[in-house]
Amino acid sequence: MLTNGKKWVLCIAIVIFALTGCGKGKASRETENDSGSLENRNADISAELVFRQRMDLQYAKEFTVDCYQDGYTLLSVTDGGRYLVVPEGKTAPEDLEEGITVLQQPLDHIYLVASAAMDMVCELGSEDAIRFSGQKADGWCIEKAEEEMQKGNILYAGKYNMPDYELIVSEGCSLAIENNMISHSPEVIEKLESFGIPVCIDRSSYEEHPLGRVEWIKFYGVLFGKEEEADRLFGEQTAILNRIAADEPSDKTVAFFYITSNGMINVRRSSDYVPKMIELAGGKYIFDDLDSEESNRSTLTMQAEQFYYGAKEADYLVYNSTVDGEIRTVDELLAKENTLKDFKAVKEGNVWCTTRDLYQQSMSLGAMMEDFHNMLLGEEKDMRFLYPLE
Repeated sequence: MLTNGKKWVLCIAIVIFALTGCGKGKASRETENDSGSLENRNADISAELVFRQRMDLQYAKEFTVDCYQDGYTLLSVTDGGRYLVVPEGKTAPEDLEEGITVLQQPLDHIYLVASAAMDMVCELGSEDAIRFSGQKADGWCIEKAEEEMQKGNILYAGKYNMPDYELIVSEGCSLAIENNMISHSPEVIEKLESFGIPVCIDRSSYEEHPLGRVEWIKFYGVLFGKEEEADRLFGEQTAILNRIAADEPSDKTVAFFYITSNGMINVRRSSDYVPKMIELAGGKYIFDDLDSEESNRSTLTMQAEQFYYGAKEADYLVYNSTVDGEIRTVDELLAKENTLKDFKAVKEGNVWCTTRDLYQQSMSLGAMMEDFHNMLLGEEKDMRFLYPLE
């Protein structure tokens, strides 16, 4: 039998155990599959690991985080990937469930192909863990990444479908973080894994909610042992959304597009995250019927005539400069497609352009929504990703 003193010690231990751990969470044992639906998956992946809780994620649906005693963490991705992050100084269980990849901290010499992840890595201050890049130095719009490559701290190791295996292997790459394009080159995954290099696919672009993409900072926070910093950074972006959501929606319509080299108009599908950002900012995306089950692509192209009839009466035109570069004047835009002169937004002077670094700045989607919000309110102050055309 326990004495009163021992009972008090036991109670205190239970309270401490309940309050500590990887963020706020609940003891759920559900995870997600490729289709986004929940399935039961046993969190008891080893007799040596004591399951504690699942991290609560506010918007992200493409990954889960299971926390275990002594700092072990299981990252599960909806493509089926499962990664046990083992704390420095500890070892992986000998009876670990089959199919789980072990990632031993501290992680270094990473081959980073998923450009959306670089901003998160740099915001966490973990750029020193990246040794290889799938982008050349001049392909980065992230100052820190470009700087590290110019210094030689990060080396270009080839695109996703043509990695420099000799370079990667010779320096002891510990992990390859790929984007979704790798699905078109499965032989690359097989080759990397044959060299003992685990592959993790960043699926943040599949998140339906813009802040679901941002919440992947928590995924990388676990990888690099910076969970608290990840929570803080994510909180900054959610605070922006909460602030702009307090205002009444304007219901003004917005067309978001760019003009291809062959004169076609590229627009976002209605269910894409950019239209969602416009909606959260208080506006309405002008195309509300551009979804198709036939394709998973986030964009589609249309003839100028179709764009004319669909977007002529839009209150705002926003030109996406991330593909062919920024423009500064309405005349430059009309030189690309002269029929835009008849558009309501052109006549009223409501034509805007994005900065070229928009897509690489994955940790600033809250700020992007605030830019949309201010544009719709007619306030041009402190813009980060949008500017009006002259």
